[in-house]
Amino acid sequence: MVHVRAALMGVLMVGLGAANVVVHAANVGEGALDILAWPGYVERGETDAKYNWVTPFEQATGCKVNVKTAATSDEMVSLMTQGVYDLVTASGDASLRLVAGKRVQAIETARITDWAQLDPRLKSAPWFVVGDKIYGVPYQWGPNVLMYDAKVFGKSAPTSWSVVFEEQKLPDGKSNKGRVQAYDGAIYMADAALYLMSKRPELGIKNPYELNAAQYAAVLELLRHQKPLIHRYWHDYNVQMSDFKSEGVVASGSWPVQVNLLRAEKKPIASVIPKEGATGWADTTMMHAQAKHPMCAYAWMNWSLSDKVQAPVAEWFGSNPVTKTACSAKTPGDSKPCSTNGYENFSKIAFWRTPQAACATQGNACVPYSKWTADYIAIQGGR
Repeated sequence: MVHVRAALMGVLMVGLGAANVVVHAANVGEGALDILAWPGYVERGETDAKYNWVTPFEQATGCKVNVKTAATSDEMVSLMTQGVYDLVTASGDASLRLVAGKRVQAIETARITDWAQLDPRLKSAPWFVVGDKIYGVPYQWGPNVLMYDAKVFGKSAPTSWSVVFEEQKLPDGKSNKGRVQAYDGAIYMADAALYLMSKRPELGIKNPYELNAAQYAAVLELLRHQKPLIHRYWHDYNVQMSDFKSEGVVASGSWPVQVNLLRAEKKPIASVIPKEGATGWADTTMMHAQAKHPMCAYAWMNWSLSDKVQAPVAEWFGSNPVTKTACSAKTPGDSKPCSTNGYENFSKIAFWRTPQAACATQGNACVPYSKWTADYIAIQGGR
């Protein structure tokens, strides 16, 4: 039965890969697919008709796609624990937790048609490859940028993350107090650690996800001093955009998709990667250990690596594709995402991953993520 299914899947993928061929394959898949994803990752043209990579997949496979968006990795882990989704686009601060919790299954790369086209920099990434097992298919990657109001900053674009971490006067002559935001997720503590790597080199931080007790205490101190500056700890990208448009927020860590959407509305928004560098995300499509629709899930993972998905997602979200061919593929907006979104900056990004007590840079004496979570909640509450 496994061999028959594999053969059918090969036929299915010929249909998906061909430009003008549509294969109805309801007998191959299970007729449905439930995906848990970051906002903007799985589009069917509802926001902009040009960006639709769901409908062609449904037409070719007979797999009806149902999408639930999540705003944080913690939310994704919680929802996957409930076991109602087949696939999740997990960032590195969620993927290893899902593997350790046995919530996702290893995949058969032989069933992924374009596996050989993957960016070599991602094939053995530690956030989804554990031992000799591969837990998913890379999807997209990019930085957490510093988004700012160009009208406020004028020609003096911010050059440091200090604009959100330390009280200061902005180019418009007003304080940044109450005009900046921070991400509503414990992984944001890595942004503070990254800033301190440059600001306070004497701390000896070598990796923002590997902090010993003293380094961690310095991060907590910085975040507690930041708290009075914060207008909102954001996790809903729509709310963050609204705050920039009508609530007087002028600077925050953000995702490229918010920058793109606000600029599409002709708002005076720009972004930059400051001198200290940036954290970022390299997301992996992972399959639930008890996925109800595994055939449709494999079909989607195959489809996700095609240029018809990788190129438009990169343009829409402001991210980078994970395949070699997508950089030269045509996009709906005729842009070149790999050129504009920093494809060559891979080595400069500190990609999200789950902090663990066992760590390489601090003698296996690092503060684990469970403590990050508890302490960040306390900081947000003013403690």
